[in-house]
Amino acid sequence: MGLTSHKVLALTVLIAVVMMAGTVWLWPRLAKKTWQAVLGRIGVLLATQLAVLAALGLVANNYFAFYSSWDDLLGTGDNGPVVIQNKADASGRLQVETIGHAAVQGGGALGRDPKQSGEIREIRIDGATTRLSTEGYVYLPPQYFQPEYAQKQFPAVIISTGFPGIAKNLVTRLNYPGAALKLLQEGRMQPTVMVMVRPSPALPADTECEDIPGGAQSDAYFTKDVPSAIQASFRVSSAPQAWAFMGNSTGGYCALKLAMRHPDVFPTAVSLSGYYNAADDPTVPDLFKGSEQRRNEADLMWRLKNLPQPKVSVLLAGTKEGDGDYRRDTEAFVAAVNPPMKVSYSMLQTGGHNFETWSKLLPSSLEWLSQHLTVPGQPV
Repeated sequence: MGLTSHKVLALTVLIAVVMMAGTVWLWPRLAKKTWQAVLGRIGVLLATQLAVLAALGLVANNYFAFYSSWDDLLGTGDNGPVVIQNKADASGRLQVETIGHAAVQGGGALGRDPKQSGEIREIRIDGATTRLSTEGYVYLPPQYFQPEYAQKQFPAVIISTGFPGIAKNLVTRLNYPGAALKLLQEGRMQPTVMVMVRPSPALPADTECEDIPGGAQSDAYFTKDVPSAIQASFRVSSAPQAWAFMGNSTGGYCALKLAMRHPDVFPTAVSLSGYYNAADDPTVPDLFKGSEQRRNEADLMWRLKNLPQPKVSVLLAGTKEGDGDYRRDTEAFVAAVNPPMKVSYSMLQTGGHNFETWSKLLPSSLEWLSQHLTVPGQPV
């Protein structure tokens, strides 16, 4: 049974309940002062606590979708080199492989007719230059399938979830396709191709969208391989002003960093509760291999103060209270921005570092994003 199986969750909850009931029933017998009774009390308490923690952990994982499988959780499974099997277009660029489909939910979706609701495809994006690969989703708006748009190109945005979240969160929990469809119907957003992924193509490590010396080249994967594959597979513009990067938490940090490093690729970025420096925890490998310069360049505040500021437009969205030091750090970032870089920000009064907060921020953030995407030769 899989990690996210309802049967596994039900069984774990049942075991936890039985353990608690057993502890209550056995406690009078273990109330003696003998060493056997003391060890018995310690044993039943530990077993009950482990069972309850396991049940709570599974409930949290099923809700937030941190890990999708036992291999994902344990870091096991096939970690060998990626074998690229996708076909290429006429120019030799690898094309995205479609591995499934999903219906658009919410946002006024009208059944499964792509001309009315658009289409969600589950995809795999293999990297021609980095040999990295990740699975995710692409949302094609209704106009993509309508005859009057058959010869038109669309703007595109790469959207990343946080770590260790999975791309499915962007479809089921934040529902980017439904939010975009609703804004389209209200005339607040132009039709845009959305590419939804997780922030690390080198699991189980959290690469923080860095090119690791001698290791995974995640920066190059997102700035070279992914745009190339999407352009080879869908009718999207290759013009930089038609592209953006957006994300929450780790994905928000990636969005800002990649835009600041590669304004010629992503001149627009949106960060939902994103931080401003590479994370430093057990899931993060040695990103910089002892290079203080590389470490500094991954610090976005250091970049603002020590490097020429790029010609990019960024939106920072989060909360004033409830998300640690986010407000303080964001205000410092905003204060340090100078032309030609442009910064906008949006703050809820309160809210945590969670999907509920990001769902509230999503409509206005997508509307802002759409206003900054332009396909040359086509009206917005």
